[in-house]
Amino acid sequence: MPQVAFLKAAGFQDGHAQYSDPLDEQTFLVDTLNFLMQRPEWEHTAVIIAYDDSDGWYDHQMSPIVHQSQTTADTLSGPSLCGAKAPTDGQQGRCGYGPRQPFLVISPWAKSNFVDHALTDQSSIIRFVEDNFGLGRIGGGSSDAYAGQLNNMFDFDKHKHTPPRTLLLDPSTGQPL
Repeated sequence: MPQVAFLKAAGFQDGHAQYSDPLDEQTFLVDTLNFLMQRPEWEHTAVIIAYDDSDGWYDHQMSPIVHQSQTTADTLSGPSLCGAKAPTDGQQGRCGYGPRQPFLVISPWAKSNFVDHALTDQSSIIRFVEDNFGLGRIGGGSSDAYAGQLNNMFDFDKHKHTPPRTLLLDPSTGQPL
């Protein structure tokens, strides 16, 4: 298997409310995870499940402004404003985070029953890959430079005493096999 791979479900399984059934999304996730957990590489694998949008359906908390912007497309803080000043790196139109979204880490190295309250976003995945493989940042105003880290979601010492676990599920019910 490659050291890094990105998977995207087919439209009917991708979790978008308009055209994807949650049970089809569950089938995609369970089939993928069951496959990975049965591979010899599972001991060295981390699966990160992230979503690209939520349509604002389930968040009651406004996200912080992490990248101020002043364009005609910005309206968060007033006409043509997201925050109070122009961005220092010249990158406009990236107001900040939108609604919070589910972000799951499934791995033999993941902390069990743990909720991390660190501020992360999709570019945190890129930062994790960059840090893990010593690649450095993308640069040019890329958001990986200020993305939150994922390291707190892992316990890299846990396998000194216990072997990696698997939990295979039934794709149609989500129940353990």
